Amino acid sequence: MFEDAYNYMKSGQLIRQVVNKINGVDFNDLAERQHFGDIYEQILNDLQSAGNAGEYYTPRAVTAFMADRIDPHPGEILFDPACGTGGFLTCSIRHMRERYVKRPEHEKAMQAALRAVEKKQLPHMLCVTNMLLHGIEDPSFVRHDNTLARPYISYTQSDRVDIVLTNPPFGGREEDGIENNFPTFRTKETADLFLALIVRLLKPGGRAAVVLPDGSLFGEGVKTRLKEHLMEECNLHTIVRLPNSVFKPYASIGTNLLFFEKGEPTKDIWFYEHRVPEGQKAYSMTKPIRFEHLQGCIDWWGGKTRSGREETPQAWKVTAEEVKARGYNLDIKNPHTVADDHGDPETLLADLPGPRPRRRACATS
Repeated sequence: MFEDAYNYMKSGQLIRQVVNKINGVDFNDLAERQHFGDIYEQILNDLQSAGNAGEYYTPRAVTAFMADRIDPHPGEILFDPACGTGGFLTCSIRHMRERYVKRPEHEKAMQAALRAVEKKQLPHMLCVTNMLLHGIEDPSFVRHDNTLARPYISYTQSDRVDIVLTNPPFGGREEDGIENNFPTFRTKETADLFLALIVRLLKPGGRAAVVLPDGSLFGEGVKTRLKEHLMEECNLHTIVRLPNSVFKPYASIGTNLLFFEKGEPTKDIWFYEHRVPEGQKAYSMTKPIRFEHLQGCIDWWGGKTRSGREETPQAWKVTAEEVKARGYNLDIKNPHTVADDHGDPETLLADLPGPRPRRRACATS
């Protein structure tokens, strides 16, 4: 786990204090031990240097919301192909323990069905530690590897999973040669390759929730083919649009939560626009997104069957035919929001006052 890790503490006094503090904890006492997972999660939250552009950290409110909507059960194979520090895993574990883990065999089935991969050494080490602190007996299922380094066609039936919960790195590009593993979707864009792989990995009836940037929704070329493939293979039933400030300070970019199930083609896509709470201009480090901020979307969702959904000022429905007519551009704005009309540019230019004649200075003799 500590391969390639060269962490050290400069102050011997500080490390002595840390050792003394930990030494005073009775790890056989569940009451003393149970808070370590929460403390560690908070440390990861505060560790601003733990990722550039949000590589390692997804806001816990977002991971908890996605796990809540996907609703994993013990025994279902749950996979995060770019797990970072393990936020989706810990939220899923917590979700199952609160709702479905009633007996030791349930806990055993849950732990045996977890799968994860992380490419970078530091977040991999943090994730393994996170699993240990959340009561996972054998965290060796968290592999230190690049999920995309394996050829696309080599993933067979035995590799299929029931659930994928992930925030693949976006804005990054893979090294030369990785795109050759994906001959149908040849690109170096990391997020696109992960989306293609997720569609392949899901079992029939499998479900996924994935964080993707706006660029993946409106991009053309390979992105168009990928979105067409996604809608043919899966029912892309919901896209939750998040404001740009959700991932601050790591990135100020529009992001989306895509929810889909494999087995049937997409007929209708519901969009839900999440908004920053009233009285707040944007999310920030001091005022981050919280789970209760997403309660409105949960109330609208319609339960497990997603029944009774209605159009609201924040929710609207688009048919697959409409998306196809748009060239599979999924960057569909809220039709209930009136865009600011700044007028026709040509008219505005014509109305601009011309240059005023400069006053000439009069010389007096």
